[in-house]
Amino acid sequence: MTGQLDTLMDSTVYDSHDDKIGKVKNIYVNNETGSPTWASVSTGLFRHDSLVPLVGAQHNPQSDALRVNVDKEMVKSAPAVEQDGHISREGEEQLFRHYHVDPNHSGWDAYGRAMRDDGQGTARPDAGPTGRHAATDPTGDQGLVRSEERLNVDTQREAVGTARLRKYVVTEDQTVTVPTSHEKVRVEREPVTDAGAYGQTSLGDEEQEVTLHRDRVTVDKETVPVERVRLAVDDVEEQETVGDTVRKERIDTEGTDPGRYEDRRFPDER
Repeated sequence: MTGQLDTLMDSTVYDSHDDKIGKVKNIYVNNETGSPTWASVSTGLFRHDSLVPLVGAQHNPQSDALRVNVDKEMVKSAPAVEQDGHISREGEEQLFRHYHVDPNHSGWDAYGRAMRDDGQGTARPDAGPTGRHAATDPTGDQGLVRSEERLNVDTQREAVGTARLRKYVVTEDQTVTVPTSHEKVRVEREPVTDAGAYGQTSLGDEEQEVTLHRDRVTVDKETVPVERVRLAVDDVEEQETVGDTVRKERIDTEGTDPGRYEDRRFPDER
């Protein structure tokens, strides 16, 4: 059955609403029943591969499309439990809870029955993903699977520095112009036209005193709030280019007719 599972590799995966999820990278089978249970799907450049349940899935070999019975958003939020090509029992239980899959009915039995009914092999337990490997087709034709390294780029947040607010006191000279006033004596003389109005008068010395006033400037200080300052953190997006050397396998043919060669690779792999 492993040879048949290889036909699923690199198939385009669509969710229950026909939204594209990614491409199949590995297939996991149940160790007891031999039924395919999980597909490891590459969902994008900056994401790890996500495990998708195969129960209820439908595969179209002609269009190389695999339609799964879950939603794309649920795949994006699936827990990452795949480690070195294996899924632990605890990790699989997390996946069952996340996808609401019954552990007793988690295998892709329809796919296994189709393979057995066609007489193309018998399902067998597998300890892990089928992966990419050299395989012999049940019909007798031999073929090689070409592999290549691909860059998996991700980001992680790290501390690059600290910022703080510090308040301190400075002094400065401030000048304010204040209007002031003062009293000034002015002598006014006017003739007496009605002498009887002042009564009996006599000659002699006499003084009269007038108190003068003026404004005196006083200065006082008070502390009032004038501004509130705080630290705000904004995310600034930028583009950063990274690169590394990757390896690719090449397959050459010898003793074949070039005219009979059919290139069935995806356009982006040619």
